Amino acid sequence: MSNKILLNIGFGNSVIVSKIVSIIQPNSAPVKRFVKKKDSENLLIDATMGKKVRSVVVLADSITVLSAISVQALTARLENE
Repeated sequence: MSNKILLNIGFGNSVIVSKIVSIIQPNSAPVKRFVKKKDSENLLIDATMGKKVRSVVVLADSITVLSAISVQALTARLENE
């Protein structure tokens, strides 16, 4: 098994760091439309466990992940790796 660096996005959920394209704020209308489109295409993973969405993690394989952890906190976790 190859060593893949994982980023904890909250509640025991992780994504592979090398697959991350961007981590963005969920507040703007274009991002909300993007998330809605991904949901309709069955390419959205909600990892918030019912909490407020604080960041949207876009992965290289067209999958988008919603996280309850803020963009700043996820970025800090990435910089500490």
